[in-house]
Amino acid sequence: MSTSNRPERVGQEIQAALGRMLTRGELKDPRIGFITITGVKVSPDLKTARIYYSMMGSEQERKETQKGLEAAKGYIRREITEAVNLRVSPEVFFTFDESLERGDRIERLLREVKDKEGW
Repeated sequence: MSTSNRPERVGQEIQAALGRMLTRGELKDPRIGFITITGVKVSPDLKTARIYYSMMGSEQERKETQKGLEAAKGYIRREITEAVNLRVSPEVFFTFDESLERGDRIERLLREVKDKEGW
């Protein structure tokens, strides 16, 4: 049984399409701040897409951005389907990617230790 890499390719295409939408300012909701799409995981049947995004800001700003993305789901779903040329429009789910924030926190902690130890 061979495993297809089509979901991965479709995920990359969705990520690129979303990046273009964000760059062009197509999402008009003021709640959606400056975000970066960090990855997209598509199910093997291409019916669902989990979109990971990251942003700098407070917890309240993240919540507002999440609400804005949820409100724009229909538009995003339609645009993705057209841009990637899919027969079935995948259900989209947005997930905040905390990896950049965690990396930044670790870097700050290492800098603190370095300064304290006089490296």
